[in-house]
Amino acid sequence: MLQNREGQRVPNVIFHTRVGNDWKDISTDELFKGKTVVLFSLPGAFTPTCSSTHLPRYNELAPTFAANGVDSILCVSVNDTFVMNEWAKDQEAANLTMVPDGNGDFTEGMGMLVDKLDLGFGRRSWRYSMLVKDGVIEKMFIEPQEPGDPFKVSDADTMLDYINKDAKKPDQVVVFSKVGCPHCARAKALLEDKGLAYVDVPLDNKIRGKVLGAVSGKMTAPQVFINGQLIGSADELETYFKA
Repeated sequence: MLQNREGQRVPNVIFHTRVGNDWKDISTDELFKGKTVVLFSLPGAFTPTCSSTHLPRYNELAPTFAANGVDSILCVSVNDTFVMNEWAKDQEAANLTMVPDGNGDFTEGMGMLVDKLDLGFGRRSWRYSMLVKDGVIEKMFIEPQEPGDPFKVSDADTMLDYINKDAKKPDQVVVFSKVGCPHCARAKALLEDKGLAYVDVPLDNKIRGKVLGAVSGKMTAPQVFINGQLIGSADELETYFKA
């Protein structure tokens, strides 16, 4: 039975990490003492849910967490430091501190070490997140003990809502564009002027019409989406900002 450890101190362990070509041991004191820390733990680096959703959203929301008093965000997994370092590169997770719990000492101390023998994983961490202040656990979100790999409460948005339900989250912006398109360049310049980070999706002419028609009902580039809402062309984006 997984235990909620709110009000208790985090386990006192040493993490064996690799920085460049050198080994560096890091204690829990170094990670938690005098700090407000968000920690999320997951079954394994490079695994589907961990790579597609869990880690990326914490990385994306890291500036918002920082603006709401969080000093650092730790990602813990029962993997060695080489695997965790490569996963961080693959995910471009510069906003997170990857913590390799290769021997499972921290995870076992948290009471979250579980058998994943059916998957050939051995013993791994159950998925959970927690808010830790000066080494003391204030809040834990533990996934329900269900078959498979439930992912319902340990996500970044749930944690941020606990810290500040009114926190302003970054806008989700996508620009479907074509190479060399001046209207696309103007739309991206408008977004940059407003300080909005965006994902640019350039479309080849062989698929552009079908893609744009399917997602927006329009055939011309650019097509701009903000937080799931179709804004449209550069002219329509300009009107949107004026409004």
